[in-house]
Amino acid sequence: MSTVADDVARAAGAHAGRFVGARIPRQEDARFLTGRGTFVDDVVLPGTLHAAFVRSDIARGTIVEVDISEAEAMPGIIAVLVAADLNHLVLDPATDQELSHFHRPYRLLADGDVRFVGEAIAMVVAESRYLAEDAADAVIVDVEPLPPVVDYERALDDDAPLVHADWASNLHAEIPIPENPALDEILASAPHVVTETFRQHRYNCVPMETRGALASWDPVDQQLTIWSSTQNPHSTRAQLSRLLGLDEGRVRAIMPDVGGAFGLKMFPAPEEIMAVMASRRLGRPVKWIEDRREHLMAGLQSRQEQGTFTLALDEEGHFLGGRCEFLEDSGAQPAAASSSMILSAMVMPGPYRLDTFAAGGKCVFTNTAGRTGYRGPWMIESVVRELLIDVAAHRLGLDPLELRRRNVLRDDELPYTMTCGLPLEGVTVVETLDQAAEMLGYDELREQQKAWREEGRLVGIGMSVVCEPTSTAFGSMSSEAATVRIGPNGSVDVTMSSISNGQGLETTVAQVVADELGVALDDIRIHQGDTATAPFGGGSGGSRAAVFASGSAREASQELRQRVLAIAAELLEAAVEDLEIVDSQVRVVGTPAKGVTLAQVATKAYWEPASLPAGTPPGLEAHSRYKPEQMFCTWSNSCHMTVVEVDPVTGGVEILRYVVSEDCGVMINPNVVEGQIAGGVVQGLGGVLLEHLPFDEHGNPLATTFVDYLLPTAAEVPEIEYGHVETPAPTNPGGHKGLGEGGAIASPPALINAIADALRPLGVEVRSQPLGPSQIVDLIDAASPG
Repeated sequence: MSTVADDVARAAGAHAGRFVGARIPRQEDARFLTGRGTFVDDVVLPGTLHAAFVRSDIARGTIVEVDISEAEAMPGIIAVLVAADLNHLVLDPATDQELSHFHRPYRLLADGDVRFVGEAIAMVVAESRYLAEDAADAVIVDVEPLPPVVDYERALDDDAPLVHADWASNLHAEIPIPENPALDEILASAPHVVTETFRQHRYNCVPMETRGALASWDPVDQQLTIWSSTQNPHSTRAQLSRLLGLDEGRVRAIMPDVGGAFGLKMFPAPEEIMAVMASRRLGRPVKWIEDRREHLMAGLQSRQEQGTFTLALDEEGHFLGGRCEFLEDSGAQPAAASSSMILSAMVMPGPYRLDTFAAGGKCVFTNTAGRTGYRGPWMIESVVRELLIDVAAHRLGLDPLELRRRNVLRDDELPYTMTCGLPLEGVTVVETLDQAAEMLGYDELREQQKAWREEGRLVGIGMSVVCEPTSTAFGSMSSEAATVRIGPNGSVDVTMSSISNGQGLETTVAQVVADELGVALDDIRIHQGDTATAPFGGGSGGSRAAVFASGSAREASQELRQRVLAIAAELLEAAVEDLEIVDSQVRVVGTPAKGVTLAQVATKAYWEPASLPAGTPPGLEAHSRYKPEQMFCTWSNSCHMTVVEVDPVTGGVEILRYVVSEDCGVMINPNVVEGQIAGGVVQGLGGVLLEHLPFDEHGNPLATTFVDYLLPTAAEVPEIEYGHVETPAPTNPGGHKGLGEGGAIASPPALINAIADALRPLGVEVRSQPLGPSQIVDLIDAASPG
């Protein structure tokens, strides 16, 4: 085990060489910090038109009239399009991508009725965005309001209005809880049974760059090119071709730089599809860039859900069995693969010994913006589980750390088959739990807490222990590819199917390639995000890049290395096994002066193919398509601990300490690892304390600007202390594990538990989020006598 104070220097020497394991500065940061990134809105094409949307200000109602005549007559307006113009052009929308777990309603523009505030009713296309916005304001929409269903807990009531008139009820989907007589017996006879319902609130992905696309249809070549802020250009290409009836070979999707995604940009937005339709119809490029108010009001949203967990324990606090029922708010038009319920039910036992368990739940429609996956979309399972463990510890008179220690899986119990059938292996639950406790000084803090409480200070300690399923391999995400090419001048080009939305792949993949080929980082160029040149891949999602991207790049580089050594061996009249590649030079081991440059080897490979060793193909280019060895996923794990102080008068929460112990296997770059952890932690803390998308009883969103929708700033974010446990993953040659979502999964329950611990002396029970100052004051007031 090591902490960041050890500088993780041993990683560079112990794991792969000069670069893997080293704290290399991110190569891509130079262009971002100097304003030289290229995002969708930076792409300029001659003759580009701009789109804006007329959106409903009613949550549910019948459309009486949409009058576009005044808007159409305004200068600079090219077209005003309504449902009758576009909706029928979409083919097979109910199955628009392979990851859809459930059938879902889908339409581009409201037709006959509106179903949430912000639903698009008409599309205006104009010479500029300003003209388009003005014309959108001129469209007259008459809607007869109807009572909406806003509260997802009431959506299945007998008298609840239907969100979708052609559905029998507001039930979107259901996973029945499996019958288990053995579990029934455990819950009926256990010495201790704890049941609680924990609720999460609605909030948003809020990437720095909102959604957007630029579509250009070439009527001569019958070719569509779309620049999209996406998590997967190949998925964008496939879905557009399928939904619009286009030959996939005539669709090119390009992903420029992307300013964050977090699950929001997995699939093309309806507005992107309409931009494509408008470009085909009008014969000019059409650009749509989502503004921040659109994003907060009508963009896809997340996290509105709850779980009711029943846990049975013996007299000593050992877990005997459990059952959990989830309830999700799908909104009116959820994104494809938006539900996290299946995965939540599967991984609910997490890092604990819970041999008898069952879970299921329901997804329901409401007259609110649709649901999407958000960084760690199954996070509800960790929140419900970790919060209930703290409740159980309090009721049994045990310390929360001690209760976890009695129930977490030990090394000698691995691999452990979870009740869903997934094998849990390669995790270090005990180690990260102990390391976090040591870093925090847990025992001493508990003693200090007693003194603070005697002084009247509300200081609490919270924790969470999480196993994160990463690098999932199924469907279009089953493999990733890379082509590595050494040019005649010795420079290296790597073309990846994997893509970066800010995760640092241009650095980490280059580190892997540099080690395998013995070249400098500055000699490597990473290429990604263009379906015309990049091999097919599953894109960014599921914490998979460290395993998949490095795996394909490593394999291709290893193949290329062998070719380089074979050619150099002939040039140097030496045996292959006597050669090494250092600083772009192939030399005889122990005789540095005797060598040839990589450029010399490449020149021979390209210009003298007839003289190459037998069986060596001309050129220096290798391709690999990589699939991990595991059946479903690779597991990483972490423990988060935090100390907070709550002001009983204002309800403000100050985070005094925040500690993370993480095992993501062999770290390619500790800086990138810690950046990913920090990003997730900040999103989790912001979600609990600040971010909230409430609705009134009429379905009106109440936080559609950053005046009301609050985000964490540097003033609210604590210094995060990092500890690392490096256990090589058994599922891939590099020993890497993903970690992109772990920080966002583990931080909310750790923080909520700390706040609940701080408020416990006042008799406060914390069961819901958010936990902003007003909510905390309300909890204190409700618990106060009289």
